[in-house]
Amino acid sequence: MLATALLGSAVAQTAPKPSSPPLVIRFLDVGQGDAVLITAPTGETILYDGGRSEAKMRELVRQFNITRVDLVAASHMDADHITGLVPAVALFKPKYFLNNGIAATTQIFQKLLNVTALAKTQGMKATGQTLNLGTVKVRVLAPPAGMPVNEQNVNSIGLMVEYGGFKALMTGDSEAPQTNAWLKQFGGQAFGPVDVYKSIHHGAANGDTRSWLAAVRPQNVVISVGPNNYGHPTQSALDLYRSTGATTWRTDLQGTVTVTVQSDGRYQVSTEFGTVGPQRPPLSRPGKAPITTPITPNPPTVTPTPSLDVYYANCDAVRAAGKSPLLRGQPGYRAGLDRDGDGRACE
Repeated sequence: MLATALLGSAVAQTAPKPSSPPLVIRFLDVGQGDAVLITAPTGETILYDGGRSEAKMRELVRQFNITRVDLVAASHMDADHITGLVPAVALFKPKYFLNNGIAATTQIFQKLLNVTALAKTQGMKATGQTLNLGTVKVRVLAPPAGMPVNEQNVNSIGLMVEYGGFKALMTGDSEAPQTNAWLKQFGGQAFGPVDVYKSIHHGAANGDTRSWLAAVRPQNVVISVGPNNYGHPTQSALDLYRSTGATTWRTDLQGTVTVTVQSDGRYQVSTEFGTVGPQRPPLSRPGKAPITTPITPNPPTVTPTPSLDVYYANCDAVRAAGKSPLLRGQPGYRAGLDRDGDGRACE
């Protein structure tokens, strides 16, 4: 009995402490589109893109019991990336809307602006800032200088998520001119090796390149794709990912792909339809070079994002255009026109 008591005491003394919640990154199955839900151990949540369907996003909110979104981010303003952000903003009223500052002419873009205004969600233009979610660092890759402002793809915003030695990278629908510019701006050592990487543009032929992937050096590639007439993912992209030795995951075949990351960087990839990968340590990165772009203090300075396409010199110009009152988030809104700061300019 004494031995049993001692054994019981030893077990009690050596029992592991409860581990902290993991970082969870879900590459949501939204069909042909992108949507990535990033949930920090401390509960803060970022929704990076929302797919092309409002109904699908509402379904995913119920499926994954999503109760909180603190920031929505649009990699760029194409419909297959921003449509699902509309119900997300309406439901959760996130504090910030991270975007590339380039207005689109589509109805869904205008709808997104309207719902962010109603939710009092503040625009935040990507400038290379870092977002702190507790000990999770989310580095924002702003579109490099010199990209044509009338082309959304090459002005995609990228996110680099870092936690306990683990790194995940996603860059919207970037194309070679943009990734080449990033390589020139930061140097290849700033990016890889990356544990989990979201393929560019659903595996399009004009997305990932050999030189870019040589810098990223992905261990896992997640392709967010659904039924489509574009031929995504292309065979050339699949061959490219295979040549890197990465494990490839696809939302059209495996459903939502979930990456669970522990505080020491160990991670595991699982899928909605039952595939579970091995638990892996984070990749070794001896001598890695950090991204050297100056980083704004956290929380970043937040200013409403003005449209680059519309500018009103004063309220007379707003009224002459029939846009009064001009709501925060609408094209042409700026703080200088909003004297009382209530989000309604030139009332």
